[in-house]
Amino acid sequence: MPDLIRVEILALMPTEAGCAVFLGDGNKVILFYIDPAVGLAIDTAMSGKTMPRPLTHDLYLLTLQAFGARVSRVIINHVDSDVFHARLILEASNEIMERKIVELDARPSDCLAIATRGNAPIYITPDVWMKLEDRSELLKRMRSDPPNDPGFDFGE
Repeated sequence: MPDLIRVEILALMPTEAGCAVFLGDGNKVILFYIDPAVGLAIDTAMSGKTMPRPLTHDLYLLTLQAFGARVSRVIINHVDSDVFHARLILEASNEIMERKIVELDARPSDCLAIATRGNAPIYITPDVWMKLEDRSELLKRMRSDPPNDPGFDFGE
């Protein structure tokens, strides 16, 4: 996928209204905001913690696995004002069918939570990437003076 930009989750930071997610490719960092519950789900997966019972995103992955499917990749493909859109790409292969690829419309936050658990790569389309401001300096400042909230990892 040479025309897509591969990114990693660099940091999750709590905000008054939810959670800030910083994604980067090594040259640029972008930022968007998500629901605090999904932020916690992403943080749980990134830190390797396990819950006593499966969370919703865990259950989704377990269901995929039961049907011989896996998360292939996530593509953040559209932004309208501050609303981001993504595609969750699944691959299935089992005794009933040959290889099948399914593409689903999904919230980027859910895609990140699922991709993190499934070790799937995260991509952004070039047109979305170019529209977004580089937030590298903001992330650097926030890492040097993080808010006092032990609930999230700051990607360090």
